[in-house]
Amino acid sequence: MELTKDKKTSTSKKNDINIPKKTLEKAYRLMQTAKNMAILYDENRAVCSKYVHSTSRGHEAIQLAAAFQLQAYDFAAPYYRDESILLGIGMQPNELMLQLMGKKDDPFSGGRTYYGHPSLRREGFPTIPHQSSATGMQAIPATGMAHGLHYLEEQGLLASNNKPVVLCSLGDGSVTEGEVSEAMQMAVLHKLPVVYLIQDNDWGISATGKEMRAMDAYEFAAGFKGMERMRVDGADFAASYEGMKSAFEYVREHRAPILVHAKTPLLGHHTSGVRKEWYRGDFDLEDHQKSDPIPTLRKALKKSGYKESEIVKLEDETVVFVQAEYARALNGDDPDPATVLDHEFAPTPITEEKGQRKPRGAEKVVMVDAALHAVDDILRNNPEALFYGQDVGGTLGGVFREAATLAQKYGDSRIFNTPIQEAYIVGSTAGMSAVGAKPIVEIQFADYIWPGINQLVEELSKSCYLSNGQFPIQSLIRVPIGAYGGGGPYHSGSVESTLLNIRGIKVVYPSNAADMKGLIKAAFYDPNPVVMLEHKGLYWSKVPGTEEAKTFEPDSEYIIPLGKALVAQEASEEAIENGESCAVITYGMGVYWAKAASKAFKGQVEILDLRTLNPLDWEAVMASVRRHNKALVLTEEPLMNSFAESLAGRISQHCFQELDAPVMAYGAENLPAIALNVDLEKAMLPTPDKVENVIGNLLNY
Repeated sequence: MELTKDKKTSTSKKNDINIPKKTLEKAYRLMQTAKNMAILYDENRAVCSKYVHSTSRGHEAIQLAAAFQLQAYDFAAPYYRDESILLGIGMQPNELMLQLMGKKDDPFSGGRTYYGHPSLRREGFPTIPHQSSATGMQAIPATGMAHGLHYLEEQGLLASNNKPVVLCSLGDGSVTEGEVSEAMQMAVLHKLPVVYLIQDNDWGISATGKEMRAMDAYEFAAGFKGMERMRVDGADFAASYEGMKSAFEYVREHRAPILVHAKTPLLGHHTSGVRKEWYRGDFDLEDHQKSDPIPTLRKALKKSGYKESEIVKLEDETVVFVQAEYARALNGDDPDPATVLDHEFAPTPITEEKGQRKPRGAEKVVMVDAALHAVDDILRNNPEALFYGQDVGGTLGGVFREAATLAQKYGDSRIFNTPIQEAYIVGSTAGMSAVGAKPIVEIQFADYIWPGINQLVEELSKSCYLSNGQFPIQSLIRVPIGAYGGGGPYHSGSVESTLLNIRGIKVVYPSNAADMKGLIKAAFYDPNPVVMLEHKGLYWSKVPGTEEAKTFEPDSEYIIPLGKALVAQEASEEAIENGESCAVITYGMGVYWAKAASKAFKGQVEILDLRTLNPLDWEAVMASVRRHNKALVLTEEPLMNSFAESLAGRISQHCFQELDAPVMAYGAENLPAIALNVDLEKAMLPTPDKVENVIGNLLNY
């Protein structure tokens, strides 16, 4: 099937409507429902505008046309104006109104997120994972869903022989976002089964199309080789229905992407908080009103044989129905404030250490190989698992050889390279998880994670909480981190404090090979997003003083629960009893600086290796501090406003009565980057000698 320029307008030029009468009637009833909901919301503004909302007025035709193509085995990523898509798949006005008012029984979020932000996992309905309000952001998770389906289908892992499709709905203004381009690039590169529906009403809040873009979405998509395209009249239900039907048929048959550009009027406000009369002139409003989809469909109904009296009856019924639905929602209960902490994370099945940390006959292994072996075990035992990122596929297997041989062993469909698209690498895992794939991905250096932070914050971290536990995201994101001698300003940085300010993700930081193997497996089996920070200076134990990062390799069953610290070095009972000991609380390279520094204070220094930074083993921290009454929190990061300073403050607050000295914190100098020259690097970072001096001051306080 070719959907070319000739195809783009043919549906709107037909004299005969070949759509079943019942479908036309259903569409008209739902259009009237959406219209009356918008009218009711405006009439009851004091109640309905307590929380910001947007409606689908003007967009109803294309949205219903798209909704009618969706099957229960499909997936969708709507945007905040897609109320009519939700009505079209069978959601009831009362359910949407419960979300509008932030009620307890809001089926999507339990009163946690905005109107028109669905999270739906319900029998007989297409699956709709959580998406944020950020415009264009859903393009990457939606494409990740299509990517996951592509993988599972290729591997024969889908539960049925259906051909699921992903619908990604976007406003035209959002297509200028760079992340939309990343998504489309991957869709054409891998031939993914996704329909990009672009609804173009020529407005982006108060900015017009002329201000925002040099071309519309249809023209823009021409740059993506392999992207089929079509235009439809989004204000004409018949044209929209035929167009969306063709688009879905194309994707189901060809398993390749298509972009549908639908021109629509904007008849409602941008949102309840930004009203149309504030920024749109009378001429613009009148011009858009001429394209109202409702009169057009009304004419089509009459042409198909419906009598005026039948149409009026239908219209009157929707008014009564919407008012009754509103009354039901208005009387709904508010959420119980006691539930506010629920669903930060989904429960993990990994709750205790298992397997052998030092099995008989084990040989010592470096951290990078322990990680490689852990991923190998995961891939061998979990066919739904796949691993991708920059340079991890092919013959190289990662710039640190952390994925060496995996592509040869498991094939290019499971282990593959991506473009330099950190946002896609991170955000696609949300979509992968939603369809049942289990992604392991890698950001090549922590210094380059920043383009992926948008997806990590807005999509991954909030999904479990804002979907009321329906959509936790299983995502393992590996990030090489830290300085290792001459890496310079863009390959040496530490970013854990930034990550730890993102709620809803877990952050793991192993310091040796055994922990690496056990923690990477726990991270994979955790149903939540986990960022695994892997210190480059410890990977090969080549940095002087890091020899102990090389350990005996645990067996293939070894696993360590996240959130459990380890005493990496004990102090003597004599030093503790005499009040001559202290605790160094640290992680990563800090463990080895502390070990080297503590040689000057034999038996006086306990080293607590946190191993997981979130969740933090607070009980172990308090126990260590109370055992010694003196504590140092040691980090590789610049110290000011860091996780280490925060932890030191928390210890001071909660352990004040037991302290014999101020809690000390020590880290790198407060500079924006690590210099290339190794002597300048040493001058900035902690070293064993510097740490020895700090410990001496603490012990002698």
